[in-house]
Amino acid sequence: MILDDEVFAVILAVTIVSSVVGIAMVLRQEAEQWTALGLLGECKIGKYPKTAVNGSLQDLCIYVANYMGKPVYYKVIYRVGDQEALPTNTTPSPSEPLAFWIGVLGNKDNATVPVKVPITVRGPLPRKVALIFELWLYDTGTHEWIYSGRWVHVYVNVTLIPIEGTTQ
Repeated sequence: MILDDEVFAVILAVTIVSSVVGIAMVLRQEAEQWTALGLLGECKIGKYPKTAVNGSLQDLCIYVANYMGKPVYYKVIYRVGDQEALPTNTTPSPSEPLAFWIGVLGNKDNATVPVKVPITVRGPLPRKVALIFELWLYDTGTHEWIYSGRWVHVYVNVTLIPIEGTTQ
């Protein structure tokens, strides 16, 4: 069977249009959107404090990454609590917020922010507590902060006096 020029042109046009639409759909697919929150001791992995004096400030670094496909306005809330006060992936910690840090990150950006966190514990000491950090994102549609479900914590033993040979 011999194809005439009109049939060949229609087949070629359908092939080209199908190819362009297929390529556009593949290239347009965005990767999964996500954010990340990390905690670094002395801005290095593994340099976390083991003890802290009640009422002191602890040097740590907060790491935040944005892969949401758009700029995000974020807030990291700091709390102190025990094992029962840890957040979940759906609910924040019930402990009182002690400090927060805010910033803006563009898509595919990250930031490592040095912070001084206050170690404030009420009740008998020495005591092991969790330093809790939660990531919140600002929803521009509702104009509210939304808990992202991302959180990190590190346990420290809080004392009244410095303990010899430990990180303060």
